[in-house]
Amino acid sequence: MAMGAANAAAPAPAEDTAAQIMRHAGNGRMIVLGEYHGTAETPQLVADLVERYSRDNASVRLALELPMSENVALARYLRSNGDLDARQALRRSPFWFVQDDQHDGRRSRDMLDLIEAIRSLRAQGRDVGVAGYDVETGSSTDNEVRDAAMATHLRQQFNALPHGARMLVLTGNVHAMRAPPADAPPEMQQRTMASYLLDLSLYSVRLEALRGHFWACLQPCRALPLIERAPRVAEASSGENRPYDLWVFLPELSVGTLTDL
Repeated sequence: MAMGAANAAAPAPAEDTAAQIMRHAGNGRMIVLGEYHGTAETPQLVADLVERYSRDNASVRLALELPMSENVALARYLRSNGDLDARQALRRSPFWFVQDDQHDGRRSRDMLDLIEAIRSLRAQGRDVGVAGYDVETGSSTDNEVRDAAMATHLRQQFNALPHGARMLVLTGNVHAMRAPPADAPPEMQQRTMASYLLDLSLYSVRLEALRGHFWACLQPCRALPLIERAPRVAEASSGENRPYDLWVFLPELSVGTLTDL
């Protein structure tokens, strides 16, 4: 018996969040990641996904919830050496200088580190890129109009991908919904960004956590706690009106280092 116990296979290590997403998403070419804005952990997870997906000469493009007008600066940064001057040039636009109660969490040093991670992978020879797809800040107060415009921009970028390339889209968790939940309040019963893109092999992932804090703009913008949960595994869904294809649960989220607060 002792010999049998000694030869028994060791339990498999727990699958990390990136591995869970990759296993469930399979061959999906547009993976939409619905996040809580303003955390430290989500940009790290996305950088990890881009690194893993881009191995073996695979093409990967990262789409961020930044205005389209940032794309010239993003492209310039990817061609730079990533030094302090290049980083300062990247965040020279008004988008990066929102302060106080207007700060919605999309502008953080963690997001800048994510962009740097893409630049570093590209410098190593990986076929990766990053671009924004949002409307200009303040150009529309109608959420449905904004979601439709963001979907149009993403469709254009997706159609321009190299053959077989994969696109990772980081966005707010409402934008990532395939459809609003049946019990959503009336103000949320509208078309979301992801709902316009379901024909593009889209796979929608809700990024949750077991505990921690995130940044939200609820009069005023501030750190808010998550509901604490017991440990759980990823939850896949295939219902016709499902809001997401997959829910994953990071161990914890914390508020990132927001810029110019």
